[in-house]
Amino acid sequence: MTENVVHLHKTPEPADPDASVTTLTVVPDAPPARPVPLWVRSGRVIRTVATADGTKTVGRAVVRHGLYTFNGGRIVARRTWDGKTGARYERMIRAAEAAGNNELAEEWEERLQRFRDARHRRRMDLLHSPVEVAKGVAVGTGMGIGALVALGVVMAINNGDIKDVITPLAATIDFIATLIRIVQIVWGPALILGPLFALLALWAVGSKQQAAPQWALPANARSSEGEPITPSIVVKALRDLGIAPLKSAIKEMGDAGASMLGPITIAGCGVEVDVTLPSGVATNEVQNKRRKLAENLTRHEHEVYITIPQAARTVRLWIADSGALDEPIGPSPLVTDETMTANYKTGSAPWGRDLRGDAAELSVYQRHMLVTGRSNQGKTAALRALALWLSLDKSVQFWLADLKGVGDWSMFNGIADVLIEGPSDDHCIQATEMVEDAVDEMNRRIEVRRRDPSAIFPPLIVLVDEAQKAFMCPAIDENKRPYGGSKATSRYFMAVRTIHNQGRAVDVLMWQGTQDPTDQNLPKLVREGAHTRASLVLGSESQSKMALGDKAVEDGAAPHMLRQGLDKGTLVVASDGIKMPTGQSSITVRTHFIDDDPAKAIADRAKAMRSGVTTLHTIERGEDRDPLTDIASVVGTDSRVLTQEVLKRLAALNADAYGKWSFLDLKRVLDGTGAEPYKSDGRMVVGRDRLAQALANRDADGSASASE
Repeated sequence: MTENVVHLHKTPEPADPDASVTTLTVVPDAPPARPVPLWVRSGRVIRTVATADGTKTVGRAVVRHGLYTFNGGRIVARRTWDGKTGARYERMIRAAEAAGNNELAEEWEERLQRFRDARHRRRMDLLHSPVEVAKGVAVGTGMGIGALVALGVVMAINNGDIKDVITPLAATIDFIATLIRIVQIVWGPALILGPLFALLALWAVGSKQQAAPQWALPANARSSEGEPITPSIVVKALRDLGIAPLKSAIKEMGDAGASMLGPITIAGCGVEVDVTLPSGVATNEVQNKRRKLAENLTRHEHEVYITIPQAARTVRLWIADSGALDEPIGPSPLVTDETMTANYKTGSAPWGRDLRGDAAELSVYQRHMLVTGRSNQGKTAALRALALWLSLDKSVQFWLADLKGVGDWSMFNGIADVLIEGPSDDHCIQATEMVEDAVDEMNRRIEVRRRDPSAIFPPLIVLVDEAQKAFMCPAIDENKRPYGGSKATSRYFMAVRTIHNQGRAVDVLMWQGTQDPTDQNLPKLVREGAHTRASLVLGSESQSKMALGDKAVEDGAAPHMLRQGLDKGTLVVASDGIKMPTGQSSITVRTHFIDDDPAKAIADRAKAMRSGVTTLHTIERGEDRDPLTDIASVVGTDSRVLTQEVLKRLAALNADAYGKWSFLDLKRVLDGTGAEPYKSDGRMVVGRDRLAQALANRDADGSASASE
């Protein structure tokens, strides 16, 4: 039997005599490090313990609760002092004098005098009270003993025992003795617990008022963001603005600085308060400190709005609830109410909500409009929401030019008589010619009104979105006139100015949307020709003045203070067509956003109210027209159309060819074709089937003539 041996340790191989040998040099041990002194180690330990989070928390708690008790005592002492003396009245007098309100100072002085008179009477009464009290005690004691003895007599007669005469008196004496024993037992603990309860009461007062430094408060209380707005918070915020006269005046007022404030009222998702500034402080000084004021109020800059009401030396502060402006305002009533209609003359468009949370509705009656702002901030959506509402009034006509050309206005195909979509120079030329056609229509209406002052015309909205492209268009016509530009030779500029000057008299209105206003892409005369001016976020105060006018910005309008990207759809509006607080020249509106699909649904409702509008996508000029074909095209799919409506559609199709047509011109073309106008329900109409037959007969006659 063979045994297998397993070697657990490998036998080392003999060293190679030819191999090189590495010699290790042993370095002597280095000297031992010097021991760290005890005071250094102790300092490190103390520093570690002192800077630990737990130590800081405990330290803050000790300081906080100690100061709650101490400052609670100060608050109680102050309240007691105010109640016993005239200090409160004197502070109010100083505050009224500092604010320059002499009438209020005199009123508080009268109250102080009445308080002093009442206090004097009370003190005089105290001089006579000891004698009166002694007499009262003696009389009361005698009457009490007499009543007890009388009760004992009754008991003795009833029981037949003469000892019962003193039984009630003895029972009363025993009861008093029992009370004395109870007091003797409780008195010792009461001497110990009484001060503790008093300290606890003072602590409760200080805790409720958070009477401790900010750093000592709990973490959730140290973050004061979103805390309720109170008079003291507003006064402190104003005091710390860095305006020396304001700080001095508030200091002179003492704790009554809140006399500068009107009532703090709830206003939508925030509060509103009027501040009457002391003499020597201008309203614009506070306006220029908006960011600092907002931070003093523990708000972000966009959550505080400063406007100038009618009252002199007064600023109106609107302070939002923290984070409230980042919440959505809900869908438009146009989307939620499918029965809603519009009225150009008497109605107002549901545009959004103001900062107070109230519905912001805009009247567009005979008002030219300008909406501007940075790109992709909601300009088109804000303008389109108004047009969608107005489309629900079937009497209103639209001529639209969308120079962005990405389909934002495509739902108006079938509503607008003209719809130009595209960003090229050719589209800008088309838009210019559309506005010039509107000038011709305006002049025609003016001529009719001159002959017949009672003439009424359907409203015509001429809308150009991305109008800066039309102003900046470099194209030049055959007469060397530029289409764009801001000079008197510019075709687009002069056409817009002409409509601004005279259009509202005959309800031809110019609506424009444009980006980043400058003197080049939005000339001054065009800006000032708009009755309703609205702006989204802009880059500078100078642009805000271009968009809204100097007065609105000087009175507090600040679209340049809106937040890029975060305040999409928020407009600052200057217009007499929207309700705003008395004395203000602008209002901030958070507009409803209507997405493409809901917009198409609203447009479909508008189309159902109208009788087949044929939308032109180009402006046709100078070509030979075929009246019969054009009449058939404007009738479209309707079985019959009123002759008056046919004339209107023909004028929209080509104003040069049909703008001056009358019923006689229409009758002249249709006579002998078999498609002559006829009466239906007492009104003259043109029939689709008759027009189709007339065209078929004409084509057949033309083919026969050609074959011959």
